Amino acid sequence: MSRILLLGGYGGFGARIARRLASSGYEVLVAGRSASRAAQFCDGVAGLVPVQLDRADIAAALELHRPALVVDASGPFQAMEYSVPKACNNAKIPYCDIADGRDFVCGIAALDRDAREAGVAIVSGASSVPALSGAVIRELAEELDEVRAVEIAISASNRAAAGPAVAAAILGQVGQSLDLMRAGRWQRVYGWQEIKRQDFRVAGTQPIVGRLVALADVPDLMLLPGRLRGMPAVTFRAGTELAFQNIALWLASWLVRWGCLRSVSGLRTWLQPLQTLTARLGSDRSSMIVRLFGEKAGQPLERRWTLIANKGDGPEIPALSVPLLVARILDGREPPGARDAGLSLDLADYAPIFAGLAITSEILEVAPPPPLFRRVMGNAFDTLPSQVRAMHQVWRDGAAAGEGTVAGADTVFGRLIGRIIGFPPPGKHPLYVSFTEADGIETWTRDFGGHTFSSCLSQHDEFLIERFGPLRFHFHLRVESAALVMVMRKWSVFGLRMPLLLAPKTRAREIAEGGRFHFDVLIKLPLIGRIVHYQGWLKPCMDQAHHENAQPGKPVPQTSGGAGQV
Repeated sequence: MSRILLLGGYGGFGARIARRLASSGYEVLVAGRSASRAAQFCDGVAGLVPVQLDRADIAAALELHRPALVVDASGPFQAMEYSVPKACNNAKIPYCDIADGRDFVCGIAALDRDAREAGVAIVSGASSVPALSGAVIRELAEELDEVRAVEIAISASNRAAAGPAVAAAILGQVGQSLDLMRAGRWQRVYGWQEIKRQDFRVAGTQPIVGRLVALADVPDLMLLPGRLRGMPAVTFRAGTELAFQNIALWLASWLVRWGCLRSVSGLRTWLQPLQTLTARLGSDRSSMIVRLFGEKAGQPLERRWTLIANKGDGPEIPALSVPLLVARILDGREPPGARDAGLSLDLADYAPIFAGLAITSEILEVAPPPPLFRRVMGNAFDTLPSQVRAMHQVWRDGAAAGEGTVAGADTVFGRLIGRIIGFPPPGKHPLYVSFTEADGIETWTRDFGGHTFSSCLSQHDEFLIERFGPLRFHFHLRVESAALVMVMRKWSVFGLRMPLLLAPKTRAREIAEGGRFHFDVLIKLPLIGRIVHYQGWLKPCMDQAHHENAQPGKPVPQTSGGAGQV
């Protein structure tokens, strides 16, 4: 019987892991700081042995107990160092953990050389992310030529009690900055912002609709761009079941982002009492979704994996990867070295475990609608030059780079208006344009040498609508001498339709010249004159070489397991 030393073995996830390991025939040393809690948890359960242990004494504990493998389920890993895996390396004992902290999981590869020399496997992240998410994504990405975007969301049941480590991990991210890959660049965003509603649907199971989820930091944000063809944008969102809890965290995130508070981590002592008060609200249903947007044989498609856990089985999911990985390590199927768990398991490994729980999941393949400009223009879109068409084949995430020349306003009032909107200053600038698409709406963010402004594009009847804040402009799109021309037909402010006589006078043309996409946009106002005139050229830049140099000082991470790139 193999002996497993389980740190944090009587905690929320550790307890589930302990029971599963014991039921698989292992002797589990349930370790923690409290001897009484460990003994109470192990009492009467075959295969569980209580052990009092502080992390600082790990080297002595390894010498005393000589386990076949160490599992760390203590957390929170966001602020933890590598004393335990280093001690395991020194003792030549394999190690795995349930970490989901980005720095901890992605940094484990620094121990790779020592682990190889010791002949042991050191694996971090045997949890919902990156172990399960990595298995799902490799399944979804199979046979795709390119992946444009990956979007992951997890929504926990209100009855899935958050232990101290989970509470600390959640609150520690609220309002804190994090980097994620979008449109070929590392972009700065903030924890628990960009809140949105997410639906979860699996055939044969009552759907979960309208759960709020918001940005959170996980290892996948760093690992996946370098592992998938196309260097995709990667987004992860998480949320609790009750909307008011998510809204409260979202509001708190602004206080931290604006510098009013350094952190809200101090509120974790209140989380358990508040959860007890609201325990009767909500349900016992948790969910997870992974959406992968890619191309196959030149055609865009979405592959979507959705999981719904009923009867309170959601909290079991983060504990499922450890027994699978333990068996793999002890059977000699996990090679020596230090790595994250994102490449260790396959989705098929989880199927027998899901079957024993109230968990249902499915994979769907969805063909997206045509791109926005094609929908608006119809067959006329096909008469445009290929370079112009390519710039408007926006599919979830994309980017283009080139050069732009800007002429500013003619008057003081014009300059003031241009500054309010965010138009760039006069001059010649390097130009980078990022495109994002969701639910048929495109967002174009133009970066003229560090000066950015954005607009949202959508369709209404036969019109293309471009929105700048409260301003909405309805354009008719037509082809003139192989050029795409945008002609304004109406406009509104805060939804109130305005006289066309007072509308900005625009001239917007797109052509192909010298094998490049060229644009020319002029905006004037009656009585005020020119607001801005910008023109230049762009080329799509979705190749890996461009991504790796898209933002100086922020190279695409080189992760272990590069041979497993899909």
